[in-house]
Amino acid sequence: MNSAGGNGNTRAPGTPRRPSPGVARRRRIVVAVLALILLGGLVWGGIVVAGLFRASQPTTGTATTGTAESATPTSAAPTTPTLTGSAEPTESTTTAGPVCDPAGVTVLASADSESYPADRQPVFTFTVTNTGDAECTVNVGTSQMEFLISSGGDRIFSSLDCQEGAQDLEKAIPPGGTETAEFTWPRLRSVPGCEAVEALTGAGEYELVTKLGERVSEPTGFTLE
Repeated sequence: MNSAGGNGNTRAPGTPRRPSPGVARRRRIVVAVLALILLGGLVWGGIVVAGLFRASQPTTGTATTGTAESATPTSAAPTTPTLTGSAEPTESTTTAGPVCDPAGVTVLASADSESYPADRQPVFTFTVTNTGDAECTVNVGTSQMEFLISSGGDRIFSSLDCQEGAQDLEKAIPPGGTETAEFTWPRLRSVPGCEAVEALTGAGEYELVTKLGERVSEPTGFTLE
């Protein structure tokens, strides 16, 4: 029988067994590998987040003298006109009254200035007026609304090209009443489908037309300096 101070391998009951050198070495290797994987994940996550922030920033062109000048292709930022008043239909502005006769509704386009320096963005106003004798409803949603800009025979920009989330909005308009919407133009060209455009807008004479379904306003002119 062994004495109390005999064999060095004897351990007190309940004492955890010390791992062998081989097991301890393998554990250290696993911990180091996991640390590298975690570090790599953090770096990759940072790259992805940074990329998302860069992608969310709209590309803008700089106005130059002349029109249709060649440049790096740019895409116009998604654009949505802002309708005055409530953005959501309400009981008093949706289904009351008959649908307006197209002949009794006029559409007007206007700009907040006749001329714009290079560092100023034009603000356009879209006005819908009920010229009839009775209250009626008209769809003034972004699904029907368009701000169209041209220069001579050159189509420059349409608010529909890059629009996202177009919606219907039925509004009850009293006789002589109006509904208006504002739109700030970022002085960019656009094409259907919001594809990249190589030409930039430059100084010159431009023309704005607003549309609401089949209704079209008279053109209004403005100048980019």
